[in-house]
Amino acid sequence: MKERIKIGYIGLGRRGWGIIKIILQMPDVEVKTICDVRDDHIARTLGEFEKNGIAKPAVTHDYKDIINDPEIDAVFIMTGWGAHVKLAKESVLAGKYTGVEVGCVYDISECYELLDAYEKTGAPLMMLENGCYCRRELMALNMERKGLLGEVVHCKGGYHHNLFECDLFMKNAESGEVETNHYRLIEYANRNGETYPTHEFGPISKLLRINRGNRVMTLASFSSKARGLKEYIKENISPDHPFYNTDFRQGDIVTTVLTCANGETVMLELDTTLPRPALSRDFTVRGTKGMVSETRKTVFLSGMEESVENNDEEFYEKYDHPLHAEYAKIGPRGGHGGVDWLTIRGFVESVKRGIQTPIDIYDTLLWMSIAPLSEASIARGGMPVDVPDFTRGKWFNREPLPHNKYCLDEVIEDPSVPIYPDMKE
Repeated sequence: MKERIKIGYIGLGRRGWGIIKIILQMPDVEVKTICDVRDDHIARTLGEFEKNGIAKPAVTHDYKDIINDPEIDAVFIMTGWGAHVKLAKESVLAGKYTGVEVGCVYDISECYELLDAYEKTGAPLMMLENGCYCRRELMALNMERKGLLGEVVHCKGGYHHNLFECDLFMKNAESGEVETNHYRLIEYANRNGETYPTHEFGPISKLLRINRGNRVMTLASFSSKARGLKEYIKENISPDHPFYNTDFRQGDIVTTVLTCANGETVMLELDTTLPRPALSRDFTVRGTKGMVSETRKTVFLSGMEESVENNDEEFYEKYDHPLHAEYAKIGPRGGHGGVDWLTIRGFVESVKRGIQTPIDIYDTLLWMSIAPLSEASIARGGMPVDVPDFTRGKWFNREPLPHNKYCLDEVIEDPSVPIYPDMKE
């Protein structure tokens, strides 16, 4: 086991900037080299090192300097969606542990490129999906593994988030001007599909034991018309915006239905370009003995009064996942209520121990494949399409799970591993 690891970090934009500030709080991680094509991103990041009294890393504009560095144990890929596959493939072929920010592929062939790279080197590839470490999702996993929900038959979730001002048209903090270069605008102009499924599907996939005794068989996807984004631009954005006259292809609401080998169904929904209240993933698990519902903040078990709602705090007290129960006692760090910290720690602890990551190559590839599969289904009027088995038949006879407190397939307690490595327990 390594007491300290060295990482290379590629991509210092909005998401990359947020995560590297978290990593700089981890004394067992040395950021050896950072990479971005923009000098202002690099300068801002170097300032964060200086502010925290940490020795500045090497700087490069060429990601290959990181990939080819034999001293680097792991690579973080935090760029926009379009670069993920190319960089991840080269990182895995170089034998590096690779953590990649959420996002999907454009074509199924890219999944097989990544799979071939993994099979050559065995270097783990983990999508850094923080939704898998959310409190409600982990409580549902804990309750399901204890048998409290009975046999699960259906799950649903979505990315319900009005992105107009928080992503697509965010104002520059200094100039107050609307930014025009968010990569989602290009995606929405040219694609129509379930392009952002992993926040909801990641934890559902783990709960249903997908790739470990279960698999997804088919996918059918349906899209509404695209009106919300163009109307918002016309009413709120200057005519000189580069997308002012764009006819976007991305439907305002995309609904996707998955079927599983063990008989479960899953419904996903993408909803980012119409007015709506705050972010919701609508995480829902339905079993023969009960349900968990994010929307109603409710756990309902057989025999309870039908009118029950807003009782999730009661069930957190009883069935909180041990990882969150421990976290609550010491207080969360990091973004998104602390789940960013847990996600990065799950990856880092795997690198230190030389074990498989909590989200592995097969999870990552399946989740990445949802977008192009949904595009194909929508283009065929919602016709079901087959979902590839990236395990190549190993889904019902997998190798044993790594025994790790960050495991997402089973509930494993391990108090010997501190959530904050600077704390003595």
